[in-house]
Amino acid sequence: MLQRVAIHAKIRAMTTTSSPIAPSPAPARNLHRFANPGQFLRLSGKLLPPVAILALLLSVTGIVWGLFFAPSDWQQHDAVRIMYVHVPAAWLASSGYMALAIASASSLIWRHPLADLAAVEIGPVGACFTALCLITGSLWGAPMWGTWWVWDARLTSVLILFFLYLGYIALVHAFDDANRGTQAGNILLLVGAVNIPVIKFSVDWWNTLHQPASISRLGAPAIDPAMLAPLLVMGLGFTFYFCTAVLIRLQSEILARKIRSARLHELSGY
Repeated sequence: MLQRVAIHAKIRAMTTTSSPIAPSPAPARNLHRFANPGQFLRLSGKLLPPVAILALLLSVTGIVWGLFFAPSDWQQHDAVRIMYVHVPAAWLASSGYMALAIASASSLIWRHPLADLAAVEIGPVGACFTALCLITGSLWGAPMWGTWWVWDARLTSVLILFFLYLGYIALVHAFDDANRGTQAGNILLLVGAVNIPVIKFSVDWWNTLHQPASISRLGAPAIDPAMLAPLLVMGLGFTFYFCTAVLIRLQSEILARKIRSARLHELSGY
């Protein structure tokens, strides 16, 4: 009992001290506005319904448009329709990892309280999109290349990306101390970020079987507009779906932590 009173006295002394506190940098203050779990839940609760509706509408429109109404390719015929799933999945695989790297940097530099949690919840979603990219790529490559897999620079770098996702997911859960796990995971994410430009420019740096980028120039893309339009719609649909999945996972984890905290509060008798 005396120890508990002493702890509370120290806390009151720390919170009522008259020593000046150095102000946080402006970027940190702006980021920490959204660090409060209650405020994040309120904001995400408003964003989630429209984001989920857009994900559903755009994804359904894009897949129906691409599979049934878009023209087939004169060389690849109907096999090219795999593109409407494969390419957006590839975009989200790389973008999801960049989101992980940004979250890890926010945690290491600004100590943002929700950055580590966001990274933990983004990881499985990004891994699923990377797996979808690899699977659909194999399905597309089999009739075009005559094989399900080749150790092509683009394919190999995306496979490494998938292993980075899995490594991060395993690493953050490999320690009894959650802080050590997230710190080790953040270092892995930042080191693995060098793989993103390798994925992007692998078709330019090496002579590969994988075709070069078809939308490198928005003014004159190397793809017919009738095929480009449903592809972009699918890309937006997958992006909104990615955001929907991450928001749901974040909300669920924050609520689960609140429940665990309330139970510990009851058991401790405070």
